[in-house]
Amino acid sequence: MTAYSVLFVTPTDEAWIPGYLAPVSALIEKHGGKYLARTADHQQLEGEDFPAALRVVLEWPAKENALNFENDPDYAPFLAQRLAGSNSYHFVLEGKDDLA
Repeated sequence: MTAYSVLFVTPTDEAWIPGYLAPVSALIEKHGGKYLARTADHQQLEGEDFPAALRVVLEWPAKENALNFENDPDYAPFLAQRLAGSNSYHFVLEGKDDLA
């Protein structure tokens, strides 16, 4: 079942970004993922203010692909850099409707 990663990222130190983008994109592709959106152009329409500089949406063939990416030892140093240099929130959800 298709799954999606949704990330809210606000850099606190941009030094990690140039060395992160290309290798992490390759790791995402290695695990079957692809970017659907990676943008600072977003607008919150509802709810309490939850600011973030960037919103990122990734599509995965299945939730396991997202989890395998997140736990890939090759990703670990890049994840550590992103977490140290930003306020980040990462959600993974399966493309299903539990309320149907």
